[in-house]
Amino acid sequence: MGLFDNKSSNPMFNDDVIDNFSGATTDRMTVQGTINKTLILLAITVATAALSWRFMASFGSSLYFILFGVAIGAAGLAFYTYKNPRVANVTAPIFAVMEGLFICVNSMAYAYMVEGIIMKAALLTFGTMFIMLFIYKSKLIVVTDRFRMILSMAIGAIGLMYLASWILGMFDVNMPFLHDSSPLSIGISLVIIVVASLSFLMDFDMIEKNAERGVSKNYEWVGGMALLMTIVWLYLEFLRLLSKLQD
Repeated sequence: MGLFDNKSSNPMFNDDVIDNFSGATTDRMTVQGTINKTLILLAITVATAALSWRFMASFGSSLYFILFGVAIGAAGLAFYTYKNPRVANVTAPIFAVMEGLFICVNSMAYAYMVEGIIMKAALLTFGTMFIMLFIYKSKLIVVTDRFRMILSMAIGAIGLMYLASWILGMFDVNMPFLHDSSPLSIGISLVIIVVASLSFLMDFDMIEKNAERGVSKNYEWVGGMALLMTIVWLYLEFLRLLSKLQD
């Protein structure tokens, strides 16, 4: 197989998206440029979450519906960007705003239950990301086709599990093994965190190799958007785990 025949579990790194960028312009994507775009998106996300905190708190019990609406909107925008990657410089910042609202609502729910949980989850998230970057650079774990296949299957299974939990929750049916503080629930959270952490390796791999491939510079926004997805996912999983351990 060729060097760039690999795939990431993150849909923003699908080969169809990459092909839309390859050879489009002489202005090429770089790893440093992607880092810069990721930092911009993170700043937008954090600022949105902080600035909307009091406003969101005023909605009370309606927050669940806001959370659902924001999640659907963010998913729709991510899909639109996937199909139209050349507008990523516009859609990525909007997506970051939506992610900021999403983590704001989630963070509020956990902050009221456990003091200091937000800072702990944030530190664990970024600490994990840098550890995974070190692991990737030192090649302690090599991203192979087999690695991608297994991790993609794990991510798909986790997605289906949470989708089922979300749908059942609308009918007041809970899945205790996902939300209680039992050893099984804590173990599941740890497994999900490991999977989310390993996802960084595939994201790093695709960013580096697509920069070598010479795709359009606008793809830096796509790379930043994809990394933001993984960061937010890991942050939310740490919130869940810390709340379970507190109980």
